[in-house]
Amino acid sequence: MASSSSCYLLLFSLFLISTAPLLVSADQFAVGGEKGWAKPTGNDSETYNEWASQNRFHVGDEALFKYQKDSVLVVNKEDYENCITSNPISKFADGNTVFAFDHFGFFYFISGQPGHCKSGQRLIIRVMVQSEVEPPQNTTTPPPKPAEEGGGDHDDGDDSFRFGPPGSIFSGSKMGVASSCFTTAAVAALVILCLFG
Repeated sequence: MASSSSCYLLLFSLFLISTAPLLVSADQFAVGGEKGWAKPTGNDSETYNEWASQNRFHVGDEALFKYQKDSVLVVNKEDYENCITSNPISKFADGNTVFAFDHFGFFYFISGQPGHCKSGQRLIIRVMVQSEVEPPQNTTTPPPKPAEEGGGDHDDGDDSFRFGPPGSIFSGSKMGVASSCFTTAAVAALVILCLFG
């Protein structure tokens, strides 16, 4: 029979190793799915904002923009609404742009090509706060303005997006769900082994 102290040490070690990916996991979302980042043709089944509404974005996640002969502009809300391309917060034109969400709030993207934004090539992504990454409430210094953070807007008075995903905090991550299932099975097997082995 295995000693109980070595069983507990093994059990605790397995738990730490198997949950480590959950703490750093992030998802990468291909903007627009298979069609990528392109000017809508009028025959498209959904807009970019409809695509975004079907996903849950969190701090640490990434948006992958794949495109040809185009660009991605990160803009403020007003420039998004009016399709103004002259004053972007950030501009990307490499054809394979990965944009990482470093804070919660709303991020606004438009195409830099003339006429594309007005044709529907624009996107709002709402990055949600999880309780694990939410800033402390009683801080003496206010958070930096969105323009200083490199994109995105958030409204401190609007708490409607400060909630995490329903259920588990890892429900937005396929890797997190798989790792959680593995952890449960491994811990159960070790408990049985330690008790009856």
